[in-house]
This record gives sequence, structure tokens and C-alpha cells, in this order.
Amino acid sequence: MASIIMPRPPVALAYGIGVDSTALLIELVSRGEKPEIVITADTGTEKPSTYAYLDVIGPWMKSHGIRHEIVRYQPKRFKHWPPYYSLLEMALTNATLPSKSLGGSSCSLKYKKAPQDAFLKTWQPAIDAWARGQKVTRLIGFDAGSRDRARAAHAATIDDPLYSYRYPLQEWGWDRDACIARIAAEGLPFCEKSSCFLCIGMAPAEVRALPRWCLRLIVLVEARAAPRLHTVEGLWRKSTRARPGRMTDFIRHEQLLPDAEIDTIVRDAPLDLVRFQDVAATIPIEERPTMRDWLERFNAGALPNGSAAVRAVAA
Repeated sequence: MASIIMPRPPVALAYGIGVDSTALLIELVSRGEKPEIVITADTGTEKPSTYAYLDVIGPWMKSHGIRHEIVRYQPKRFKHWPPYYSLLEMALTNATLPSKSLGGSSCSLKYKKAPQDAFLKTWQPAIDAWARGQKVTRLIGFDAGSRDRARAAHAATIDDPLYSYRYPLQEWGWDRDACIARIAAEGLPFCEKSSCFLCIGMAPAEVRALPRWCLRLIVLVEARAAPRLHTVEGLWRKSTRARPGRMTDFIRHEQLLPDAEIDTIVRDAPLDLVRFQDVAATIPIEERPTMRDWLERFNAGALPNGSAAVRAVAA
């Protein structure tokens, strides 16, 4: 009797639009190891440069016949709150900071890993592989540097019944400099470190490079969360010699926004947002305005009266 040849497990690449994962994608294609699918999880609060790089890498993937899916976390229960659809909107709704600033990691799990998992559970090649008793192979762009090696070592201690994980950059011995060189050799422009602009991992130079609208949102998030913060100062947690614990203090010290603008946001925006939430709670969920409605007015530089704004949107 002829033996049955089992199809190889499908391969999915987790693509963060950063240096490491971009170099990994390019090199895989050049080696004839193109993944069946590339998945990007959008937190809704990535740096503008990260979103801009999609205009570079998107056409490149299309030209190489690579399927690219962008997935997002979709909360379903809003209780009495305006619906929210991004990490930023979640923080403002709940008057909190991203969990990494509080010493946790749930923001990455909820807004990056969970939506990728949810999508893959609907992806037919994955469904077929699991039916055969196989695991889906997930490629992760951890490079050969010490920090990423530690992250990979920790991940290896977790037994995942659905996925096996590979870290090709570590197999090849590629560090960040090698990744940068590989992107340049492909003729593609340099891509910056990908990151949520609210992330504790943002370096001072990265904050300096942010556009004004991002800086305003940083001030807003820290002001909204301030009454509930007892063990951390702000998005950067604790002050160090290199920078303060609050990004707002850094923005003020560096004069990235005028003092008067910062003071107005801190004084008025959180109260206006609470009024917005209070009135939104009285409106049926199917008619309720979203947190995005309030943010559009904030980003336009106008802080609406909470009650009037909500009723106008819901009318």
C-alpha cells in the first residue's frame, strides 16, 4: 500500500512593519520560502511612519504574489460606554494607560496576538492543517540580538497546541544591522522601528519626531489617566536620568507643544470626555456615538460640550 504524503503545514508570517520583520519577509521570498499569508495586527495607534511604510511594502508584496491581511481587535461589549475600536480609544474610555506602562503585557496580547489568532481560525489552510493533526507554522521576526533571543527563549517554554514557531533571523544569525542592510540591498527605503506612539518603548528621539496631533493625544491620555495612577507617573512609568516618567513633561520641557496648549488639554479635555461618556450612556447602543466621534472633535482643536455634542451626533 502506498504511503500517504501529508501536505506540509501552512506558514503564516506575523508582520509588524518594522525593520526585522521586513528584512525577514524579503529574505524569505529570495530563498523561495514565501509564506502563504502575511498578517499585520493594527492597534490603531501605530506611529505615522509605520502606517506610511505600508505604501512601500504593500505594493512590494503584491508584486510578489503575497497575500497580506491587516487585522484589528474588535471589542463587542461596551456596557455603558461609547464604542471604541483602538488601543487609544480603550485607554481614554477606561481612564487608563496601555498595560505595558503599568507593568503588564495585555495590550500586545489583546491588540496584536488575539486578532491574528482570530483571523487564522477562519483561514482555510489552517483549518485543514488542524483537521490533519498538524500545527500551523508561525514565523516571527525576532533577530539574533540578546533581547530578542531572550524573548524567543521565553516563548519556547509555552506549549501551543495550534502553532509551532520559527525565528528565521536567529537561525541565520542576523542582527538588526544585518536586517537594515538586507532592506537596503532590496532597493527599498529604510523603515523605522514599528511602535505604538503610546508605547513605553518609545525613545525620546521618537517622541520628538512625532507630529503635533500625536503629541496632543499623548498629553490627553496621560491627563485622562492621571487620577487613577498611583504606582506609575505616566506612559514612561518612572523618571530616569534620561527622561521623565510622563511623556507630557518631556513634551513640555522640549517645547514640542506650547505650554498654553498643554495646560488647556490637561484642564478641559478629560472633563469634557467624561461628560461625553455620561450622555452617551443614556443613548441606545445602536445609536450611541463612538469614542472616535469625540476624538475627531478633539483632533480638530475643538473641545465640544459633552451633552450637546452627543445629542447632535445621535440625532
